[in-house]
Amino acid sequence: METDNLAAFQLLLDRWAEAIVANDATRIGSFAEPDWTMVTPEGGPGKREGFLAAVESGNLTHSEMSFEVLEARVYGDVAVVLAHGTNKGRWQGEPFAADEWVTETFIRRPSGWLCAFSALTPNYAAAASTME
Repeated sequence: METDNLAAFQLLLDRWAEAIVANDATRIGSFAEPDWTMVTPEGGPGKREGFLAAVESGNLTHSEMSFEVLEARVYGDVAVVLAHGTNKGRWQGEPFAADEWVTETFIRRPSGWLCAFSALTPNYAAAASTME
């Protein structure tokens, strides 16, 4: 069962990453609940519409994104997924790169799993190892 969950959520996050790299706000939004909240170290909690508006305007673009699902726990119609994520892109024209731990909370809907919350935690261990 655990292996099935890992594979299913790896596929889901791979598809979501493809939508993000395509910079397609409509596709990105199709993976998230209408009230999706993403917590980032840079900006704290942010709502779905703000993220999608930044993508739609071109202020936020991604050129790379990948996830490695480490754990996927399903509790009925709720799932919590822990992944290691990396991405690169541009924010308001300035390049960025991130290496982070990603915690996603999904809700099972008739159409499939939709993300309700995303929490991004910088991978400080990786940053420290590149400085040595």
